[in-house]
Amino acid sequence: MAHAAPATQRHHRRPASHHLSPGMLAGPLLLGLVYGIYAAFMNRQTGPVTVANVFYGILCGALFAAIMFTLARVGPRMAKEARAAAYAAFGGIAVGYLYSMTGDSFLRSAWVGLATGIGVGVVAYYRYYQRES
Repeated sequence: MAHAAPATQRHHRRPASHHLSPGMLAGPLLLGLVYGIYAAFMNRQTGPVTVANVFYGILCGALFAAIMFTLARVGPRMAKEARAAAYAAFGGIAVGYLYSMTGDSFLRSAWVGLATGIGVGVVAYYRYYQRES
């Protein structure tokens, strides 16, 4: 008596959901908070805490969180190379900007941002490449 071979499992992409879960917001908000606090601290430059420093930190943190949230929402629809490049550019620019606030030279800030961007890009590409297989 012949039996049918078991069907192989096929992995289908789930369509992007249009609702926001608390977990989707937690990561970008937490990292935005840390980034904003660090940016406010660097802007203060050992002086007193002022309202301008606090608003600067809130602005930097909100921008960081908004960009990170957007990358997390749009990223799954991108090719793995483009997605890794987007995270690399975002990470490099974010770290390079914070480093530029130390008062060091522009070229040094650019090198730190470039090195960080390359590192983030390699790690992101490896992560997305491994998840695809």
